[in-house]
Amino acid sequence: MNKNEKDLNHQQKKDKSRNPDPITGAPGSHPVGTGVGAAIGGAAAGAAVGTVAGPVGTIAGAAVGAIVGGLAGKGVAEKIDPTREDAYWRKSHGQQLYAKNRPYDDYAPAYRVGYEGYGQYGADGKTFDENEADLRRNYEKNPGKLSWDEARVASRAAWSKLGKKDPAEPYADTYGNPRKDS
Repeated sequence: MNKNEKDLNHQQKKDKSRNPDPITGAPGSHPVGTGVGAAIGGAAAGAAVGTVAGPVGTIAGAAVGAIVGGLAGKGVAEKIDPTREDAYWRKSHGQQLYAKNRPYDDYAPAYRVGYEGYGQYGADGKTFDENEADLRRNYEKNPGKLSWDEARVASRAAWSKLGKKDPAEPYADTYGNPRKDS
């Protein structure tokens, strides 16, 4: 690897807009999705192994499950780029009827709950309504200036954006990129 390639690699690792993995520098790191997947995978695998092998098996199963679950969570999270979602809603917020001349920052936590919630629940085919209680709890952990009743419509909009396939563009995602699943 020559000096120019090393410099480019170093620059790319430092470019935060790429969501670089903190260890490898690879683009598309999504620690929230990886963490959620690790927690879910660890619990499920640990419980399954624990019933067969006892307490030691539970610990080993949880460790293996966390790794496998983390990779699964990362896969879901990579379909949802929080940096791009934030940029999209920051740009589009003023055009939303519910915005009512309120600044984006008032709605940012609601949008985040919507797109992160879709990554956690909607990517598996669940609906906003089926998961609204969990979404509300997530919003109320770090609420913005709005009550859930006011923020709900923005959360639903962020969820819906990710869940829809535009019939005119069945082969493109919400950013216009080719879909891998089509």
